[in-house]
Amino acid sequence: MPALSYAHGASDQPLLGETIGANLARTVAAFPDREALVDVPTGRRWTYAQFAEQVEELARALLAIGVGTGDRVAIWAPNLPEWTFTQYATARVGAILVNINPAYRTSELEYVLRQSGTRVLVSAQRFKTSDYRAMVDEVRPRCPALQQVYYIGTDDWAGLLGQSSTVDGTALAAREAELSFDDPINIQYTSGTTGFPKGATLSHHNILNNGYFVARTQRWTEQDRVCIPVPFYHCFGMVMGNLGATTHGATMVIPARSFEPTATLRAVAQERCTVLYGVPTMFIAELAEPDFASYDLGSLRTGVMAGSPCPVEVMKRVIAEMGMAEVTICYGMTETSPVSTQTRPDDDLERRVSTVGAVHPHVEVKVVDPETGRVVPRGEPGEFCTRGYSVMLGYWEMPERTAEAIDAARWMHTGDLAVLDEAGYASIIGRIKDMVIRGGENIYPREIEEFLYTHPDIEDAQVIGVPDERYGEELMVWVRLRAGAAPLTAEALREFCTGRLAHFKIPRYVKLVDAFPMTVTGKIRKVEMREVSVSELGLQ
Repeated sequence: MPALSYAHGASDQPLLGETIGANLARTVAAFPDREALVDVPTGRRWTYAQFAEQVEELARALLAIGVGTGDRVAIWAPNLPEWTFTQYATARVGAILVNINPAYRTSELEYVLRQSGTRVLVSAQRFKTSDYRAMVDEVRPRCPALQQVYYIGTDDWAGLLGQSSTVDGTALAAREAELSFDDPINIQYTSGTTGFPKGATLSHHNILNNGYFVARTQRWTEQDRVCIPVPFYHCFGMVMGNLGATTHGATMVIPARSFEPTATLRAVAQERCTVLYGVPTMFIAELAEPDFASYDLGSLRTGVMAGSPCPVEVMKRVIAEMGMAEVTICYGMTETSPVSTQTRPDDDLERRVSTVGAVHPHVEVKVVDPETGRVVPRGEPGEFCTRGYSVMLGYWEMPERTAEAIDAARWMHTGDLAVLDEAGYASIIGRIKDMVIRGGENIYPREIEEFLYTHPDIEDAQVIGVPDERYGEELMVWVRLRAGAAPLTAEALREFCTGRLAHFKIPRYVKLVDAFPMTVTGKIRKVEMREVSVSELGLQ
């Protein structure tokens, strides 16, 4: 009888049974003089002892303005040091940090503030073309729970910090003594393709342990310096980056307020970073920089490429040209804190470029038939499910949506199609909803995208399904060409595919683009791609 697609991450390393504040205190005691945080844009630096002072000042200020355990404190800002201080200060007082996407506009901002019942908002004044203060003023009358707003870097921020002197350390210690590591500590809004965003509610235990084990799998020590160009408002930044660093005494390096390839490369070289994070599109942009070869990246050792499917060719270039010999691939979702599987630094190249790794410590995974729910044999595709400490508490005040995602046995249903091989390594082959059904054939866009990356003129390719009267759906590919490449016709691309892909996997439509519609975290918005394509091709 073939083995079933189930794996358990047995580990000799125990879970961290403590709050974020307690864990930070242990790290500060162990490494008080090591650098904790470097803000490259301003040149500001904090040792762990100084970082702890900043966090404590803000935590006491939050107590001074009456923030209670379980109160929601939202933050709306790009990657600022104050974002990180707020992350740890809210954890220390037991408030629930509500992460707001920096790209949000008024309707989205109002929805999040109202749905979460946010009482206090910490905000930047503006970011890029967004006037945050004006947007807050517009929605505030419609957010009855919102009592106080503080803008980072202004007099009212200074005034908030000034109130810390009215609360002594014993009051903060008393509050922390009341907290449990299972308390909710963070709400992160996830947007599906339909409906309103859902607030994934995460505990100390969820995110502290996930950050710790992601970093531990990369073999971090207090000597490591991690460059974090991914946004803090997302798990990739605040959990895998910040909490990964503070659980190990490593250094957090902020290269810029949002992702900029030149700023990232400059920060790695200047700060001698050993770790670099990014989604595939970020690594693609860095490798495409005209003066890429001028940056000294010799300090790099490891990192994570995650957030969306990782092209094989890009992974090979990151290892060969950026020197990230121990780079790992992670797979996860916000609802699972986020990582469920990760490749290991000593995995061979084939595993690191063709899978998303093996099950994480203290986590269970299985692949099930989406129709029956039964676990499929190893090597067969099905829906990827995960269970363990990392699964969220639920969607904030959405019990019905929670029940749709987490079954009675506490398995999180990801909506991703996966295959688990004989060695327990998972490969993600697409989203259940992204799968294209052409004339009865199930087609997984990821497979075609990986093939197209082997074309010498293609820098990035994204495959979608569009309506077709004869076959139900037909394939379309959006292509971004390498600099200097000649235009690529649909006929030339189909000729490249002929004889190498089954005929039904060869895209009928080709669209050349300079960029793809993307979320702030660098994920491709295929829903928007479909809408544009259907309109342009007249396939309504």
